[in-house]
Amino acid sequence: MEFSIKSGSPEKQRSACVVVGVFEPRKLSAPAEIVDSAADQFLSDILRRGDMEGKAGSSLLLHGVPGVEADRVLLVGLGKEREFREKEYRAALATAVRQLNETGGFDGTLYLTELDVRKRDVTWKIRQAALVVQETVYRFDRLKSKKDEVRRPLRKLTFCVTRRNELAIAEAALAEGLAIAAGVELAKDLGNLPGNICTPTYLADQAKQLAKSHGLGVDILDRADMEKLGMNTLLSVARGSHEPPKFIVLRHAGGAAGAKPVVLVGKGITFDSGGISLKPGPEMDEMKYDMCGAASVLGTLKAAAMMKLPLNVIGVIPSTENMPGGAATKPGDVITSMSGQSVEILNTDAEGRLILCDALTYVERFDPECVVDIATLTGACVIALGHVATGLLGNHDSLARDLLDAGHDSYDRAWQLPLWDDYQEQLKSNFADMANIGGRPAGTITAACFLARFTEKYNWAHLDIAGTAWRSGKEKGATGRPVPLLTHFLMDRAAHAPKPTGKRKRR
Repeated sequence: MEFSIKSGSPEKQRSACVVVGVFEPRKLSAPAEIVDSAADQFLSDILRRGDMEGKAGSSLLLHGVPGVEADRVLLVGLGKEREFREKEYRAALATAVRQLNETGGFDGTLYLTELDVRKRDVTWKIRQAALVVQETVYRFDRLKSKKDEVRRPLRKLTFCVTRRNELAIAEAALAEGLAIAAGVELAKDLGNLPGNICTPTYLADQAKQLAKSHGLGVDILDRADMEKLGMNTLLSVARGSHEPPKFIVLRHAGGAAGAKPVVLVGKGITFDSGGISLKPGPEMDEMKYDMCGAASVLGTLKAAAMMKLPLNVIGVIPSTENMPGGAATKPGDVITSMSGQSVEILNTDAEGRLILCDALTYVERFDPECVVDIATLTGACVIALGHVATGLLGNHDSLARDLLDAGHDSYDRAWQLPLWDDYQEQLKSNFADMANIGGRPAGTITAACFLARFTEKYNWAHLDIAGTAWRSGKEKGATGRPVPLLTHFLMDRAAHAPKPTGKRKRR
């Protein structure tokens, strides 16, 4: 789809459809009032007749509105004006795009981006508009023999701003929003692919393609490489699978030479059966989403590369399946990790932390500015926070605040949980340095406590996306979260990072 930014009066737009908002009860937004004035109170008359109340989620398509150059005018319900905030703004945009896609017109001009959203500026509104539009038109149907086709799909969309001096800002925000949307789409596509296609090898191949198309450095470690490094906890998870494990390293060298990198570590379990501690059958198909942490790292690296962020970023993805089998790791086995610490594996379904702990030890070699791991780690996080907020824990308060702020800025929110030493008691083992589970109480926290034992040499934060990485039910599918949060986090870091002094050769 083609996007553009414009400033101008709505009644003068030569477009297949102009979109304006109506608040409840029957109150025209400012752009709608301009259309109404040009149309000799045509919209007001329609509202007085009761054709539309302005309720959120409602819409009304009008043809041949007098005094308006556009072929159609689409009225979108906004709900009550005093309650119009981020959620309502995004919902109104989604409603508009769905309706535009069904009008038969190839283009649309949105004046919803001129609406006031409390404490949000033009940059935020345009970024979000780009994200919402791409999310609304997204379809994952590549594996269907017969695809659902839109009769005359929307091909061009124009976002409008109130003042001409906002055009440059809005153009920059649009480019950023589209880059983030591209990263989200990549993460969704990878998450939605079934485990028989999206294997560790497939993830590695996708990383190579991303590196080639966006000038990133890439290294792929195979089983033999991991054995030499002593990544025994990662390899213990891979034992039950015929699919070979992969350890993926991607580098975006956009920052100053020698500047410490931000490292993102994504859990890449391409299918999680639970191993010997087998999961129950219902909804096990959703365990193809257990690599959404890995997908979010690839998506974020893509967005960073598209924006050419002046920052050094390294993405690290430990990837394997977790399957039962004669060679699979058993409950009670003791494994020595790459760090030298031994782990008693009491539950093979707590495998994410086992592949992450070796990855978190590996990244010490990069002397990182900070490390953020992203993982669909615990069902306990879903119980604690539902499907709204991502769980956040870490060993550095300033880093945690930066991530919380990025979640607020991107409307991809996180919530911080405590990481007190008191919880470490639950990981005690009679036979090893630690157990890989700490029991039912505070399961999200004790999982992070496990990871914390491997991150003492740098500033680290953990994002548990078990409740936010995908949706179940009728709308089942990957969400692409937390690509927006991570990208905003990197954008803020890049804004304060030392600037590159010259061209750097990328590997």
